[in-house]
Amino acid sequence: MTKTVAIVGAGIVGVSTAIWMQREGHKVILIDKAGPGEGASHGNGGVLASCSMVPITVPGLLHKAPRMLFSPNMPLFLKWSYLPKLLPWLSKYLSHANETDVKRIAKAVSEIVGDSLAEHQALAAGTGAEHFIVPADYLFLYRDRAHFEEDAFGWSIRADCGFEWEELEGPAVAAYDSGYSADIGFAARLKNHGRITDPGRYVKALAAHATATGAEFIQAEVHRINRTGDGPPLLETSNGPIEADDILIATGAWSKPLADQLGLNVPLESERGYHLELWEPNFMPRSPVMVASGKFVVTPMEGRIRLAGVVEFGGLEAPPSRAPLELLKRNIRAAMPDLTWKREVEWMGHRPAPSDSIPAIGPVPGVKGAWLGFGHHHIGLTGGPKTGRLLAQMISAKKTNLDLSPFSAARFQQ
Repeated sequence: MTKTVAIVGAGIVGVSTAIWMQREGHKVILIDKAGPGEGASHGNGGVLASCSMVPITVPGLLHKAPRMLFSPNMPLFLKWSYLPKLLPWLSKYLSHANETDVKRIAKAVSEIVGDSLAEHQALAAGTGAEHFIVPADYLFLYRDRAHFEEDAFGWSIRADCGFEWEELEGPAVAAYDSGYSADIGFAARLKNHGRITDPGRYVKALAAHATATGAEFIQAEVHRINRTGDGPPLLETSNGPIEADDILIATGAWSKPLADQLGLNVPLESERGYHLELWEPNFMPRSPVMVASGKFVVTPMEGRIRLAGVVEFGGLEAPPSRAPLELLKRNIRAAMPDLTWKREVEWMGHRPAPSDSIPAIGPVPGVKGAWLGFGHHHIGLTGGPKTGRLLAQMISAKKTNLDLSPFSAARFQQ
């Protein structure tokens, strides 16, 4: 039976779901207040980071966090005026900073991100967006082996999830890529990853394919979800009401108010992310890298290098801060001292952070035709295509080959 699904949110999750729903033979209405690929899907680090299943809430975070917050050289920032509002979420978030929860979270997240390159290639096939996807290594850079071994817990989690890596030491690091500081003497090289050469244009190209093949795009803000007895919910938007057989909430960090209207109480915050783009650099890295000393990513893109990876908690309303951007600049000068560039572009955006670090993917309990697809923290681009494919299968009443219980919205029922 052909369905009409209204997808609220035209980022990577919403657009991926739209394309996979069309491939299942259904009709799609794509709704976004700004346009496709304008939010976190535009500003992300651009790495298809299949190995990034380890959450921020690793054991020991509770003891490290105060020191990190008071140091201008640590990649964690807080707008202190927001702390009273943040505290209920923060207490839940920090409660997961233990080995048992980290292993459980990583196992779930790895199912969504572990084969990201192949999922992006399958999504983009025949859309005209294929050329944005570049298979690549993903390097983690360290000062030396001892520095690498400080991250032994995280690497053990990756190994448990089936990842293998090659270790480069001393001259082998410079032989792989010569643009980094001599202070970087160790690298862990993971193969079978990838990068997106322009994330915003990539998502726009996918959305353009969806509309060219029959999807309707409506630029509007969804104000209310009206639950109508036994029928599917009705969307009240700034462009008037929208009816559909099914609705999907995929509005990233803005998803909580709409989920609340469906009878849920999602502990969701904005993990405010920053990027700094360095245009026309004199050196283009061979592969995306994670510089472990600063916990930031360096990704080669079309005409520029993008630096990303800072976390700030401060809600959806506060303006950008200067300190995270200045830290990115200091960190790249330390990691690549001979790098020069012609101009800079700064960005701040909002990544959806549920307190348990596991995205919400699937039906809303007790509400016919309502679905959720959000909460991927800083790995939304990586996990978006598989999330979209799984949602399309579920909405089409097909069985998935994955246990989706960890992602269930039942954990948010009031």
